[in-house]
Amino acid sequence: MKEIFKNSKKFKPRIKARIRKNRQILGKNIDNFFDWIKGAELVELKECSTNEDPVRPELDNVFRRSYGRKIYGVKYGGEIHAVMCFAYTNKIPKNVVELDKFSHDAFLQSAQRDQKVGKIAIAYTVWSKKRGGGKLIVKEVFKKIKKSNHLNRLVTLSPLTDMATKFHTKNGAKLLQINETTQNFEYQVEKK
Repeated sequence: MKEIFKNSKKFKPRIKARIRKNRQILGKNIDNFFDWIKGAELVELKECSTNEDPVRPELDNVFRRSYGRKIYGVKYGGEIHAVMCFAYTNKIPKNVVELDKFSHDAFLQSAQRDQKVGKIAIAYTVWSKKRGGGKLIVKEVFKKIKKSNHLNRLVTLSPLTDMATKFHTKNGAKLLQINETTQNFEYQVEKK
């Protein structure tokens, strides 16, 4: 029995060293895994690969760029790693038909006034090709909205899925309403 106890003392420093080394390797790998986020930038896109959109692939690029609607991407290393499409409105839509109508109305109203389209940014689709991209694009678009002069709300037009619910609540959004085929979450915009 004494021999077993004696031998276990010899192994303890080795085990501790191996654990320390594995922690260092794991830490470096995690840092490298998310390194791309530090160098990524938010860019406005003229188009996106709509067939990659898991939420609304049926909406073509003409829809996504008409009447003040925008497509933004997170670009890193010459590649787009996340995409978010949104529309400017003055009302919160409950479906894509209302989104189209409300963004069209806001666009026409702005043409007659101050050229500032809508007061609400409606994010109607977001997807990521790389881990961490979805959260990053929400954060970057959120910053852009905070800096704008005319936008005072960021609201989603999300599908009725657990994934959408978890994504938005995890990123700080509050559920506004549940509609027949969609749900709306709001990210609190506090202007400085």
